[in-house]
Amino acid sequence: MSAPERIPPRSVTPQELLAKGELTVRGRVREASNAVLYCTVEYEGVTAACVYKPVAGERPLWDFPDGTLAQREVAAYELSEAMGWGLIPPTVLRDGPYGEGMCQLWIETPAEAVEEARLLALVDGEEAGPGWKAVGFAEVGEDRTALLVHADDERLRRLAVLDAVINNGDRKGGHLLPAADGRLWAIDHGVTFNADDKLRTLLWGWAGEPLTDEALEALGRLSADLTEGRPLAVRLAELITAAEIDALRERVAELLRTGRHREPSGQWPAIPWPPV
Repeated sequence: MSAPERIPPRSVTPQELLAKGELTVRGRVREASNAVLYCTVEYEGVTAACVYKPVAGERPLWDFPDGTLAQREVAAYELSEAMGWGLIPPTVLRDGPYGEGMCQLWIETPAEAVEEARLLALVDGEEAGPGWKAVGFAEVGEDRTALLVHADDERLRRLAVLDAVINNGDRKGGHLLPAADGRLWAIDHGVTFNADDKLRTLLWGWAGEPLTDEALEALGRLSADLTEGRPLAVRLAELITAAEIDALRERVAELLRTGRHREPSGQWPAIPWPPV
């Protein structure tokens, strides 16, 4: 009699782990303006570190409805996945020890990976050197200014497009996480999807330049996915308002119409403060 066939263990996806796993709070990220809790999550023998941001720990903002930042973080992840770029760590909305909140996979950023990435710099002079894109001048103390530059990096270029799509009001240098495997992750997307233009970012180096063919293809797919009744549009309707979804469609349509990277509107500070 032959031995029974051994069934391999089922693999658990990061989204399943985050959504169904048991959350255990291990500490708090003190530097954050809202409650950000460092946790472990365990499901079917798989354990990972994650960040849990309960809605109850959100500070009110004058230009966003109260208690909506967690949903916006999840919506930003959904858009990143729909565009095929995977720039935002797996993110879900779930119940936790302090109520409903956003739960996101924790990304380790070894010092050597940050050093190797070299994404931002302050340089003397009026022009960015080879491999860099100029953002603008910044005060660096003692009545000195320096030119703020970011790397001419395709990963950052994709992120600049994603930020224009989601209307990111707070793209700082500290939100860029280079991983040991060379992948670049972006975090902190609570102030996104406002119906008014709120784009504030350090990634203005490509402003006004033609979008890449890759970006245009991704935007074309996204435009179709945002059609009313499509799964992505239905999912977003659970996370942001109808007016914000309409504004999202308009931003995608405008990028496709112009075929160029966004430029600052002049009606809103273009660079977040502090920039890092």
